Order: sequence, then structure tokens, then C-alpha cells
Amino acid sequence: MLRLYTHASCLRHDPGPGHAESPLRLKAVLQALDADRFAALDRVEAPRATREQLLRVHDAAHVDRVLGSAPLEDRVQLDPDTWMSPGSDEAALRAAGATCAAVDAVLAGQAPRAFCAVRPPGHHATPGEAMGFCLFNSIAVAAAHAVAAHGLQRVLIADFDVHHGNGTQDIFEREPRVMFVSSHQSPLYPETGFAHEHGVGNVINAPLPGGAGSMEFRETWHHELLPRMHAFKPQLVLVSAGFDAHRDDPLADLRLGTEDYAWITHQLVELAHAHAGGRLVSSLEGGYDLRALAASAAAHVEALLY
Repeated sequence: MLRLYTHASCLRHDPGPGHAESPLRLKAVLQALDADRFAALDRVEAPRATREQLLRVHDAAHVDRVLGSAPLEDRVQLDPDTWMSPGSDEAALRAAGATCAAVDAVLAGQAPRAFCAVRPPGHHATPGEAMGFCLFNSIAVAAAHAVAAHGLQRVLIADFDVHHGNGTQDIFEREPRVMFVSSHQSPLYPETGFAHEHGVGNVINAPLPGGAGSMEFRETWHHELLPRMHAFKPQLVLVSAGFDAHRDDPLADLRLGTEDYAWITHQLVELAHAHAGGRLVSSLEGGYDLRALAASAAAHVEALLY
């Protein structure tokens, strides 16, 4: 049975009118997951991340800044793209807490896989900076939790968001127990993720040019990324599940379709079965066309069910 972690507070984070990272994104995903074919999902309320969990990947000053910046009314701006509203601190805590709880559940055998339908997204947040719509790096918090609390030696993060997960790479590029693998459009925000960036041999970036579509995406994963991931033999697979490489997304220029997200998810599930006892945790990142996001997230979750 697949676990679904979410929390109502993640709908109350509101960067403001016209902002791409709208609460409507999560509403669209949750409405899609209310379909009859998802009736078997084990739906669990996301807990808050603890300070200890956050401090494994973020500076204390950053944690204090995020938790102390949520206004009582209106909004505050942390960087050109990243805002906080009343309740944003709670949403960020629940998003990071969801991924840690999901790791605990799959490693305890309570569920083979989990999807965290949460926001704000996280993969741009660095140890000391909120950026690119992201406050805390939830998937990084989960990976560090798997290493520190569960003693895992090989944790894989697969990131297929159209934007490079610069924060995740920054956090783990000197940590050989965590492998970070990313396909993303380049050039594109945040202008990182070049193929020559290898960390300590644990970072694999596969930049794709604007206009690339299904064929280029699948060939890149099949020939370049998945073989390296299998060679790593992960004990746990984590996924930064961004759906903004879809052809209808307004923030980028890749040309994927819903079926490509089903395909890559099946590949990652097979990887998890081959090396990690099927254990996989996925967390929502980008995706800004509501219809494309809803359909792609549903295809992703449906593939995680099997």
C-alpha cells in the first residue's frame, strides 16, 4: 500500500497573487488523487520536522530566519522569487516533516513507498539560503535523516524537476553516502548543474537543452543515469518529483508528456526493487500548469502503486 503524506497547512502558504507557486498547485494534485483509482492510498497527516532534523542540512541561522520570518499579516520577501505569508513556517515544517515520516515508515516496513504531496517545494534551498520558491530542502532533510537516524550508507536522490536542484547538490556534494542524480533544462534557473560537476563522485548531472522532449529525456535516463544509479545499489530511493518539464509548463521549455512521468517512475520503482527492497519516498517539487501538474502527479502516484 502506498502512503500519502500531506497537511492542510501546506495549502495556507501563499506567496501572493500571480505567483507561480500557488496553493492551487497542491489543490490540483490532491483533487487528482481523490479519483476512485487512488482509493487504496493510506492517507497520513504530515508531522512537523524537528529542529534536529532541519539542522542536519541547514545552518541554525537559516532555520531561525525561516521560522522567525512568517508575518502575522501580509507577506515578506526572502529573495526575488521567494515569499512568506502567515502560516508559511508551518507549511515548511510539515513539508520537511512529511519526508522524514515517510522515510521512517518505509524503513520500518509500514509501507513500501510513499508520496509527499506538500509545498513549498524544497530542492533549491541551500544550507543557508531560501531561494527559488523553497524554504527548507525537504528531500535533503529526508536523506540526512535516513543516514543519521537509520544508519544507511547508500541513499539515492533522483531529481527530474526541470530546474536543477542546486540546494540538494550543495548539501551533499561532499557526502559519499548520498548520491544526487538530476536531469534538468540548461541553461535555466538557477544556472547550475553542469555535467562536469561530480562532487566526490556522488553527483551526476544530465543537462538537457530547451526543446528536448520524450526521446532525449528517456535516452538520458536509460543510457546515462540509471546505469550509474544501479551501480550505486541504493538502500533507499528518494525522488524530487517536479513536473515542470511538461510541454505545457509556463516556466521552462522541455517537452515531456504525462506518459514520460509514468515511465521514469516505473524505472525508479524497478531500481528500488532491485536494490532497496522496493523502498522509495517521493516528494512534490515543481509543476506550474495546473492541468499538466494534476495529470502528471496522478501518473506518478499510479506508477508508485505497483
